[in-house]
Amino acid sequence: MTKILITGSKGQLGTEIKELSAKFSNLQFFFTDIEELDISSLDAISNYLKDKQISYIVNCAAYTNVDQAEENEDAARLINADAVKNLATAASQNNITLIHISTDYVFSGDNSTPYTEDQKAKPMGVYGRTKFEGEENVRSTCKKHIIIRTSWLYSPFGKNFLKTMLRLGKEKDSLGVVSDQIGTPTYAHDLASAIIRIIESIDKNSKFNDFGTYHYSNEGVCSWYDFATEIQNTSKNKCKINSIESMDFQCLAKRPHYSVLNKSKIKHIFTIEIPHWRSRIEHCIKRITE
Repeated sequence: MTKILITGSKGQLGTEIKELSAKFSNLQFFFTDIEELDISSLDAISNYLKDKQISYIVNCAAYTNVDQAEENEDAARLINADAVKNLATAASQNNITLIHISTDYVFSGDNSTPYTEDQKAKPMGVYGRTKFEGEENVRSTCKKHIIIRTSWLYSPFGKNFLKTMLRLGKEKDSLGVVSDQIGTPTYAHDLASAIIRIIESIDKNSKFNDFGTYHYSNEGVCSWYDFATEIQNTSKNKCKINSIESMDFQCLAKRPHYSVLNKSKIKHIFTIEIPHWRSRIEHCIKRITE
């Protein structure tokens, strides 16, 4: 039986993997968060792995508060870069494949066409910079790795844009949402399914050697304004969404104006079908309201 360690299992993606895990009797999952496993300690990771015969580590742990990271760079680096180095080191020492989740915020947003995996990273803030440092730590330390960059993650769990818009849509008559930041929402349920698909694909192919960096988000392109409008329409909230510019919305960290990810590689290598972002909002909202 294939054994998989999930770190950061109480976050959005980790929780979605946990929800799906019962459907895969051929896979055994070990779900950990800070209480069970402190990934900032290499010794703690090494001790945890002893005698478990883990084949895959999926690292869902991250410092994701983009604005707070600007004032807490050390804390962001500890989780997003240093702890990732520990996981990569332990994975390499134990012949484990490391699947690490990264972000569209490693890019500057200067593109006008979707970013491919080989385009140069140029993060604008602490969050993106520490996440890219984490990527580099994986590449330099662990040969058997899959880095998955994703964007605009949402789910029924934790804090995210969709849940915030649902709440505010009930509380307010109108909301201003930026329309000049372009990207793609990603339903964490779909990303979790893709990760399990990747693990099963590697498991079935003893000669698999397509390790490296991949991009995954839902299909399509939109602004945060478009996303918010679709959320209100789907939930039938009467709240009016007004278009504003980034300069009208004050926040500590700069966001990329364009961070659409090209997903050709992950679709081709792992034969993954990716749903359009609009079609997944209703699925998520239904789970929240039920």
